[in-house]
Amino acid sequence: MDVAVVVAYLVAMIAFGFWGKRRARTESDFLVAGRRLGPLLYAGTLSALVLGGASTIGGVGLGYEYGLSGMWLVVAIGTGVLLLSLLFAGRIQRLRVYTVSQMLQLRYGPGSSVLSGVVMFGYTLMLTVTSTIAYATIFAALLDLPRVPSILVGGLVVVIYSALGGMWSITLTDFVQFFIQTVGIFLILLPVVLVQAGGFAAVPPEALSPTTIGGETILTYFVIYTFGLLIGQDIWQRVFTARSPGVARWAGAAAGVYCLLYGVAGALVGMGASVLVPGLEEPGDAFTAVVGATMTPVLAGLVLAAALAAVMSTASGSLIATATVFGQDIAQRLRGRADGSEAEHVRGHRLLVIAFGVVAIVIACLLQDVVGALTIAYDILVGGLLVPILGGLVWRRATIVGAVAAMAVGTVGTLVTMAVVGDIDANEPIYVGLAAGLAVFVVGSLVSRPTAPDVLAEWDRRSSGAAAEAPVA
Repeated sequence: MDVAVVVAYLVAMIAFGFWGKRRARTESDFLVAGRRLGPLLYAGTLSALVLGGASTIGGVGLGYEYGLSGMWLVVAIGTGVLLLSLLFAGRIQRLRVYTVSQMLQLRYGPGSSVLSGVVMFGYTLMLTVTSTIAYATIFAALLDLPRVPSILVGGLVVVIYSALGGMWSITLTDFVQFFIQTVGIFLILLPVVLVQAGGFAAVPPEALSPTTIGGETILTYFVIYTFGLLIGQDIWQRVFTARSPGVARWAGAAAGVYCLLYGVAGALVGMGASVLVPGLEEPGDAFTAVVGATMTPVLAGLVLAAALAAVMSTASGSLIATATVFGQDIAQRLRGRADGSEAEHVRGHRLLVIAFGVVAIVIACLLQDVVGALTIAYDILVGGLLVPILGGLVWRRATIVGAVAAMAVGTVGTLVTMAVVGDIDANEPIYVGLAAGLAVFVVGSLVSRPTAPDVLAEWDRRSSGAAAEAPVA
């Protein structure tokens, strides 16, 4: 029965892909769901996007090892969603662009998007790879499949429905996945585990402390994930789908609160699992172990489908972000603005989704140190792009000289410090990258000629929401 539930779920995801294909008639439909999502769809799909395998399986594993303080990874993610939504999402939505790099070019003028596009492409591709690898954990527990076949099964389902309808398919599947996650984690797994474990009285006092995991680790989560959530293409592309600045701001804030609650729920499940299935060598196995120990087959299928939903939503969101960045910021810069009908543009984006989906599956089958690769990608993203992106949004005197210098110096500073420290999990590389990038950003902007008035005038026009659908050329 548990296998039947998950197989039915996978078939339904592909069916939603075909349904979304009917709505993806234009480039805007395919890349940003026509910028038409209302509050409920937007909040649900944004939550599903950011709450992936690391938040679900990893969050339970952290709760198993550290108790309540295992919540901090997901809390850092939720904080990033809250800050982005309340401070920047409304303005971002009004710009009517497709990528973060297009925002930089709109703000600073030509020449600022190439480096940012390359960095963002590397980040989104690695995020897709790590999400694809997570299928192995779920299918190994459910079907006793080896690693590579598990990756192939999950990866191909995501590629199929993502390529069929683009963001419309992903929106529909993500909302269903959000519903399944909510039911599976909050209404089934959490109460069952807590009741069978005997409640909070069954765990040692240190498991209820919010700081058991350590202050340095908590800080690391906020530095990497909160800052990363502020500027990631996968997150911004979801902001672009909102139908209004108000939806982007307030429905996004609701998604952030949901993420905070999800982090607490995952930690509590892990804490209960430490009582029910003690002695696991790998804390990451706690999720599947406690499901097997406490659930009937049907409930186990629903909860495993919830974990699968978490992984698939992140994988599909990062996959379309990878294809969008490559198509809009790299390929288009090489060949110039492509002419052609909307159908031809959609076909081109669909082929990119398929191509990079296959690339991600192949890398996922070959890659071993997935956590290290993702950490490097996040470090470069934050160290190299946070300052010029947020600086352009809040400081009018910022110029292209300061922005490009911050990208280059921040990225190099992050990588060099990482090599010197010799520990990719250390915080120092990001601190150095951010400090160096901020210094050259401010100095470079002040000593260079102010941004051209016509560039700022267009930026003001687009920021005010006075522009129609007009991607940056």
